[in-house]
This record gives sequence, structure tokens and C-alpha cells, in this order.
Amino acid sequence: MNLDRAPLILDFDGAVSDIPGAITLALQDWQERIRFGCRWAQFNALETALGAQMPSDYGCVFTGSGDYHHLSQLLLNRLPTQQKFQLIICDNHPDNMRYPFGIHCGSWVYWASRLPQVEHVHVLGIGSQDIGLGHAWENHWSPLLKRKLTYWSVNVDTRWMNWIGAGRSNRAFGNPDELMRAFLAQFDRSLPVYLSIDKDVLSPQVVNTNWDQGEFLEHHLTDLISACQGQVIGADITGDVSAYHYESRFKRWLSASDGQEALPEAQVQIWQQQQNALNSRLVAHINQAWRR
Repeated sequence: MNLDRAPLILDFDGAVSDIPGAITLALQDWQERIRFGCRWAQFNALETALGAQMPSDYGCVFTGSGDYHHLSQLLLNRLPTQQKFQLIICDNHPDNMRYPFGIHCGSWVYWASRLPQVEHVHVLGIGSQDIGLGHAWENHWSPLLKRKLTYWSVNVDTRWMNWIGAGRSNRAFGNPDELMRAFLAQFDRSLPVYLSIDKDVLSPQVVNTNWDQGEFLEHHLTDLISACQGQVIGADITGDVSAYHYESRFKRWLSASDGQEALPEAQVQIWQQQQNALNSRLVAHINQAWRR
């Protein structure tokens, strides 16, 4: 894989810019249909449209706000089906939640776990109560029970997973240093890696996002990327900041129920500058990790 692959920005929301050498695809016309969640017909239509626009060779993909994390599923679909790989996700949320209306940013991991080429899914850095007892029923249990998916969490009471027989798919820690040490100690270096980073896994001390945030620091991400050197076959980064007012009442309700609040435009611009600086640093690390 070419180590000089150009980063690719799927620009739905104007959140990402200033990435050296990046290719940008203008996709603002899709924002209302795709953002936060969409029906499968809309998702498939976007997949078809992107198939005609995306370059044949590209590096790390940026999708903007974490409201677009379900586009990782679209990117996974583009990988060869005959090559097994491990999917490593850094996220404050499991993204394995039930969503009966299609696919959305909090449900895509379930669908990714069903891809035959995905050997295992690891979600690192979960600090959200989405995996606490009060939301246990909202999680898809099947990939956990089949040991296709492992939650790596920080300071969340996940004992319910033991009660349903999924205890071996749960790794709970008191801080992110312990978590990353444990993950890297068992990391399978024989399998290629697809890496997906949602920056809401990071503490607000590092950057701010649209979502509730975790406890990772930047070095936790760079330590992980360094450990993946020579194994990465695909990567995407989401969790940037943007403001959007949905035309759909249903999406406005969904967004509000997840605690997303409107931000002043001046604040958004400051946070975007900080995010873009971090993006450039992460790309520099990922560019050293591609599989040759």
C-alpha cells in the first residue's frame, strides 16, 4: 500500500479542512438525508453515488461530525471480501445499539460485525452509559455472545454482561492507561487492521466534539497507531465539530434525545481549528502505519 496515499475528506458539513494533500468530495447536498441516520435506501444511494466519485487509491478518510460514523460501514464495504481483518474502533460509545429505521451513527458496529471478512471488532475507550445496565437492552447482544465483538470500557459498570453470558466480550478498566496496556498486550499482530477513530473518545482537555466525551488522551491514539505499524489496510476519522439544524422533526427529536445542543458559530470555528490541527497530527502517524 502506498505510504503517500492522499487523505480523503467526505465533506458533508464543512467541519474538516487544512489537511495537507487531501482530496475533498463536496457532499453537502446529502447532509439532511444521511446525517445522524438514514434508511437503507438512502445509504445505498449514497454508496452508489460515491462509487462514481471516490478515487481508486486514498488514505485516511475524514467524514466530519461523529453524526456520520455510520459511513465507516460504507468504507468497509469497499474492502476486498476475501481478506480477513480486525476492526479496531476508538469511541466513547459502543455504536452497537438497536435502530429499527435503517442505519445510524450509533448502530453501525452491529452491521460491521456481520461482515464475513471482519474477524473481530474491538471498541476501545467506551465511557458512555450506553453500555451500563440502564441501556443493556438497547445493545445488540448477538455479536457479544458470539464473541465477535469486545467492549473495552473505562469506569462503566458492565456487570450485566456477565449475567447474560457475554462476560468474555467485556473488558472493564479504571483508566485509559490500563486499558491501552491490556489491549496492546493481547493485540493480534498477524491480522491486518481497519482503524476507525471517533474523537469523542478523547477527553475535552484534548479537543471538543458534538457528543459526550471519554477519557483518552492523544498519546493513547498514537500509541495504538504505532502498534499497528505495517498492518493498516484502511482508516477513517470522525468526531469533528459542526452545527446543523435538521429539516426533519424526527431527526431533531433524535438528536435532542442524545443530548446534542446547539453551539454558537464562533465556538464552532475555534473548536474546528483545534480539531484540524489534531487531524493533521493523526494523519502523519497513520501514514507510517499502512500495510505495504
